[in-house]
Parts: sequence; C-alpha cells; structure tokens
Amino acid sequence: MKYALVIPDGAADEPQESLDGQTPLQAAVTPHMDAVVQSGIVGRSDNVPESMPSGSDVGTMSLFGYDPLKYHTGRAPLEAAAQGIELGPDDWAIRCNLVTIVEQIMTSFTAGQIPSDLGAHLIDLMRHQVEQDPRWDFRAGVSYRNLLLYRSPDGTAPFDSETMTYPPHDLTDGSVVDFLPAGPGSDLLRSLMDVSKEAFLNDEWNQRRAGEGEYPATQVWLWGQGSRPALVPFRERYGVSGAVITAVDLLRGIGRLIGWDVIEVEGATGYLDTDYAAKGRAAIETLKGGADFVVVHVEATDEASHEGDCHAKLEALYEIDDKIVAPLHEYLRSQGDYRLLISPDHPTFLRTKTHSHGYVPFAIAGKGITPDENKTYDEVAAEYGETFKEGHMLMDRFLHQ
Repeated sequence: MKYALVIPDGAADEPQESLDGQTPLQAAVTPHMDAVVQSGIVGRSDNVPESMPSGSDVGTMSLFGYDPLKYHTGRAPLEAAAQGIELGPDDWAIRCNLVTIVEQIMTSFTAGQIPSDLGAHLIDLMRHQVEQDPRWDFRAGVSYRNLLLYRSPDGTAPFDSETMTYPPHDLTDGSVVDFLPAGPGSDLLRSLMDVSKEAFLNDEWNQRRAGEGEYPATQVWLWGQGSRPALVPFRERYGVSGAVITAVDLLRGIGRLIGWDVIEVEGATGYLDTDYAAKGRAAIETLKGGADFVVVHVEATDEASHEGDCHAKLEALYEIDDKIVAPLHEYLRSQGDYRLLISPDHPTFLRTKTHSHGYVPFAIAGKGITPDENKTYDEVAAEYGETFKEGHMLMDRFLHQ
C-alpha cells in the first residue's frame, strides 16, 4: 500500500469579487484534483485550533496527525531541526526574518525576496554584534528566513509561554507599532532588533540594493520562538515510513523530528517560480525507492496570497494540478493499492494577505474509499462531506479507515 499527500499551502480562500464570487479553488483549472474527488470523497478539516495563531507550523503539524495543542512549542525550533541544529533542554530557537519596514509600515516581510548571499552577509553582521555574548547564536538560512538561537548558560531562559511575538507576514502593509515583542524576554528581542537597524543602515551592499530599486533589509524581525519539542516518530504512531518534499525549512524540520526522510529537489524554491514538475517526479521516485508515504508540499499558493495576487494563485493551483497531482495519481493507480490525500494546511486570504483560521477542503481517493456525489475540489463542495473539527484526526482517517 502506497500513500501520498499533496499540500497546496494556503490554497483555501474566500469568494473573490474578481472571480465572480468564486474562490480561487473553484475558479482554477484543476481537472486532476477534481478527478480525485470524483473517484473518492471531499470533506473539510480545521487544522488550527482557535486558541493558536494560524500558520503552517500549527496547520502542518495537525495535518501530519499531531495535536498541536499537545506537541507544538513554537515555529523556530521546527526550523532549527531542519538545519540539524540540536537544542538543549533549556535552549530556545527564534525566527529571524530580514524585513523592510518604512516609517513603521511592514513594506516587505521578505525584504523583497532578498538573495541568500546578501541575507547570509547581514546575518553575519548580526553575529559580530553579539560575539561577546555567548547566549546568542545567529544562523543564516535561505533568503529572508534565518534563525536566532538562545543558548542557556545556567539552565534557565528569559522566555516562556507568555512571551508574545508576531509573524511579519501577518503585518504586510500595516503598522508594526503594536506588534513588537512583548512579555518575558521581550526587552532582549527588541534590543537586538534595534541593533540590526543601525547595522543594516550602514552596510554598503545592502544600501546598494536600495539604490538599484530593490527593497533593502532594514532590520531583523524576531518571532516564532520556542523550546525543543518532543514528537513521537511517525512510524511508531501510524505504522508507515514517510518522506517529505518541500523547499521550506519548517516542513523539513517537522519531517526530521517525526523520523521522515527529507528529499531535496533541485529547482524547488518555496516561491512562485518553484519547479513543480521536478517535485512531481521526485514524489514518484521516492515511492519507487521504497517509501510507504510521500508528502509533497508547495508554498507557491501561500506566497501568492501573501502578495494579494489572485492571478498568481490561480496559476500556482493549475501547476500543482497539472505537474504534481496528475502524474502522481496516475503512478499510484498503476501500482495497485494506494491512497491519495490533497489538503492545504490553513486558509490564506488574498483580501487580508494573511493566514486565517477556518476549515480547509480535503480530498481522498484510493483503496476502501467509497465515492460520494461530489465532483469538484473546493471549499463549497467540502461543506457537504466529512468534517473534522480537530484536524489532527484526519491522518488516521486517511491511513486506516
């Protein structure tokens, strides 16, 4: 038995006036996702508990079958795991975005998709700023996505569950004044953010970027802090081996923490220009190589929503359908017994450019799935199918029921 999950990140949305009242999933050309519904079922799940902030860290953990209310400690430690960074029992990891803030407005939460080499250079500047303080360790990632580690010197940490920080992608085009870190340890985080402003302002490479008409990084934005999580291995929990294909460290980290293989794909960018076909091919090769279960995550739909670009979201859905769902489903059907699941992790609204709470549609086809009467994969059809108020219960339904 082979299993596959395709995650069009943030694909769920609201009806759009520009689409004559349809959602992007309704309006997009996705015949192969529709075919999954026609040979199986469509339903909906709520992957983000109301008490938690909506994001891929919570939504994906739930989608992978782990109750985030029990297992989630923060976003950054998941990304630390993706980089092979070990956290001690009292250490903390903190997301460190490179952002562009102009007159207190979050102009770009990616510093204009800053190149990785410039991003690494700026993170190195921050490393020099704190080199006399062994508690802090800046780690460069990809583009604007980086990490800050707090290494506890004495078995204590200044942060706890009351420390409040805010995702910069939820502040796009809005004021940051009321969304600076607050609570225990927030003074330390704010001081580092202030240090970065001066360091970046005086950096010639960064300012040259501004002179070329690109967004410069004006500072670091610290958020998503957390301590080391303790996740039960997926094979122990569900009885199958797994592998994940993604360009996003967050999902790599969750994958590694639950004992999955992480498959690197050349051309996978975590953005709208990702190589969809390469991801589709890699999924098939992973299953051929012996994996029981492969997950293909695509960030492009989420990025399109963050940019408020409806056309780009429709195009990304078409590419996922044509270059990932179509070949993967064809391969699975040719191999005998299988199950295929399609589901976003959370909604991301074009209108607000932010993640949202609420139900997302899922589709399941394969062995033992009795087709329902629905014909299309979208939010409206999903209302007539099975409903999971606790999204982490969907994985057991997919694998075992």
